[in-house]
Amino acid sequence: MQDFKHIKAWQRAHALAIAIHKLSRRFTGGGYGRLRAQLTGAADSIGDNILEGCGASTKKDFARFLDNSIKSANETEGHLLKARDVELISLHEWQMYSAETIEVRKMIYVYCAKVRSSAEESDNPARD
Repeated sequence: MQDFKHIKAWQRAHALAIAIHKLSRRFTGGGYGRLRAQLTGAADSIGDNILEGCGASTKKDFARFLDNSIKSANETEGHLLKARDVELISLHEWQMYSAETIEVRKMIYVYCAKVRSSAEESDNPARD
């Protein structure tokens, strides 16, 4: 069991989710409530999957949660694109938030690979 607050990827994902919540406050009217809910939900899910995975009983299970976090980052990126295309956010905002989402996803991917490698090592101890 790990303390999620010490995981750099979680820290960045958490900060991203807070920023996206603030950004999406202006998605009022025009029937954009669903897009707002999807965007904030996906952004929240990035960090939520990391912290939930920290309670996993095995490294393999933790890696599965990290994989879900990567998928949530993909979803977040897609919703940001839609928000840009319907002109709810500017090109500059889209570039900034998409770039951060991509960076967070990369961090989680690298972390997930390390967790998987560690899980495989513990599953297959070296034989003399």
